[in-house]
Amino acid sequence: MLPVRFAIKGLRKTNLTMWIILGLVIGIVVGHTAPAFSVKIKPLADVFLRMISALVTPLIFSTLVVGIAAHGDDLVTVGRLAIKSLIYFEIVSTLAILLGLLMVNAVKPGKGTHIESNNDVPTTNGTITWDGELFKIVPKSFFQAAAEGEILQIVFCALMFAVGLCQVPSQPVRQVMISFLHSLSETMFKVTGLVMNYAPIGIGCSIAATVGKNGLGVLISLGKLVGTLYGTLAIFIVIVLVPVMLIAKVPIKLFFVTVWEPFLLAFTTASSESALPKAMENLEQRMGIPKKIVGFVIPTGYSFNLDGTSLYLSLAAIFCAQATNTHLSVAKQVVLMLSLMLTSKGVAAIPRASFVVLSAALGNFDIPSDALSLILGVDAFMDMARTGVN
Repeated sequence: MLPVRFAIKGLRKTNLTMWIILGLVIGIVVGHTAPAFSVKIKPLADVFLRMISALVTPLIFSTLVVGIAAHGDDLVTVGRLAIKSLIYFEIVSTLAILLGLLMVNAVKPGKGTHIESNNDVPTTNGTITWDGELFKIVPKSFFQAAAEGEILQIVFCALMFAVGLCQVPSQPVRQVMISFLHSLSETMFKVTGLVMNYAPIGIGCSIAATVGKNGLGVLISLGKLVGTLYGTLAIFIVIVLVPVMLIAKVPIKLFFVTVWEPFLLAFTTASSESALPKAMENLEQRMGIPKKIVGFVIPTGYSFNLDGTSLYLSLAAIFCAQATNTHLSVAKQVVLMLSLMLTSKGVAAIPRASFVVLSAALGNFDIPSDALSLILGVDAFMDMARTGVN
């Protein structure tokens, strides 16, 4: 009984990260050895994502409003923070898309795939129009945006509410609402801690279902595409994100220690939402970043700063063109890049939502849809990487 006691004692001291890794390994083994069973336990993974989704709206709304309203009447400070953030988001996202285009044209992972095209393009209503993009930002109803998980619309509502709150002349009245939302955000962080206790089970079941459905061999058949994406994302981190941290004098070692757990959550669940609460909590508690900055920058970044998704979309779109022998001139690729800069904003933070955006992009540029079914086989694994970078 002594070894059992030591084992139980050791398991109790194991932190959440180790439990997640353990769940990941067990999930891969179960998915490979019992694929039929693994597919059936997928609902256990969906439950975890549903619980996380239920947290996102109140958490983002409360933290964003408090982050802005905490500046009081100093809307100039809020505006300066917003401008700096948005400029950074756009520059880095553009670099991600450009790097994806350069790498896919250099490596050419789609060459030699020889997909016979039936000349069909994706049937989609995803044609880009200025009014369509505007309506993605401004909701009909806050409650509809909250119910549908439209993060960009929730951010818009939070911004309007916060600016209006700052303009309330009565300090006591304004403080009541700020105190309420501050209390709400703190409570949601505690609720997040409860939900995270289920993370190893949800992640293990999610990985098991993915491996059970697609098999390990699917990675081998499309290894060049997957390898190109993973390699490009790694290069992006090294030549873009790390220099940014050096310029901004961010302690790199402390930063990676701080974001490791949220990254692991995002990578294993392929859902940015699962990492949002933990990322905000760690940045505040471990790095000491003020709540008003974290509460503004992180939620807006979830809509405007999807670097991994932006890079993936440019790479995958050109891969589909290469696989179907569709020629895209340099001019068309530039237009494609500008298009993806727009459509990648506000992508729902749920697994494989960017695949829908990719389908729309192929339709807009007359790229046959035949390669989509090929990508879909490994999209779950690529989604893990791009979501982790996000």
